[in-house]
Amino acid sequence: MLFGKSLVNYFYKYKRKVYHNVYGITKRYNASCPPPKILFFGTDNFSLPSLQALHRNCGDGLGVVTSFKSPANCVRSYAEQQKIPLQRWPINSAQCTGFDLGVVVSFGHLIPANIIGAFPSGMINVHASLLPRWRGAAPIIYAIMNGDSSTGVSIMKIEPHRFDIGDILAQREMTIKSDVYMPELHTSLALLGADLLVDTVKNLTDRLKNATPQDNAIASHAPKITANVTEVIWSKHTALQIHTRYRALFGYKNLTTSFLEKQVQFLDIRLPDQPLPLLKPGSFSYHRKRKSLLIGCAEESQIEVLQLRIEGRKPMSAQDFNNGFLKQLSSLNFGDNKLRAC
Repeated sequence: MLFGKSLVNYFYKYKRKVYHNVYGITKRYNASCPPPKILFFGTDNFSLPSLQALHRNCGDGLGVVTSFKSPANCVRSYAEQQKIPLQRWPINSAQCTGFDLGVVVSFGHLIPANIIGAFPSGMINVHASLLPRWRGAAPIIYAIMNGDSSTGVSIMKIEPHRFDIGDILAQREMTIKSDVYMPELHTSLALLGADLLVDTVKNLTDRLKNATPQDNAIASHAPKITANVTEVIWSKHTALQIHTRYRALFGYKNLTTSFLEKQVQFLDIRLPDQPLPLLKPGSFSYHRKRKSLLIGCAEESQIEVLQLRIEGRKPMSAQDFNNGFLKQLSSLNFGDNKLRAC
């Protein structure tokens, strides 16, 4: 899963909570049945709870592979702090010697066949969806953005050449709250995945034996987020769809539009809690009492903007936008729609 620096900072705020929850939901392996030696592949805050849980349960039989590209790599930091043997990606098959199982959690790299084959028990992956729904890099975002009422985590076998197609070893479902923002769901799924991973490793032989192939006919895809996903199309998107997309992308990307041939990013938006004047799609109106910018959306709906940023400028409130632009430039149009203040 790919996330920006703002989301990384968001999760550092919850660092103690995540560690506490992971410790609380897992138990050590039975001493009479020693855990497999695991080489862990991960890079980010979704990976971290799983690494933490495995470290608690596996003791000395754990190693870590991660990318050294980002200085904010929390997996690398944790491995170094805890003195877990650490290897820099890419690796060769010889570096897998001595490990029984490879575990991949939000790694972001396709694992070559020779690496997969180097582990006696193969490799497994923690994925943040109920596969085959939302294969790809951004399953949490797409689950919220598409209005799913539930999601979950899947533990699957890793196969060469393609992401997210392996047999399913275990799944666990959870409800998506109607008002959830992506970072909250991301944290919940990371913890759920860590718990399910430990349970799967404890019962690895049975889980591998009873693994279930995915039904490719019902697969859906969650590719990397591109600029077109963030762009608001006022004549097409309703206010509810816009706000849902805002919650899905929160902490990672901002919704965008254009104004005076410059990109505008919406930093804080909300759905109106009372009836407001109707506006044509894309038409702006500043509401003095609410100190918000109203924008007309599809199907006679409106969205409120509280904070935004115009390309080349610092973030500004809706009131500052009104004072700096609407009052002085009220005759200009946004697309085909006139701006006005009421």
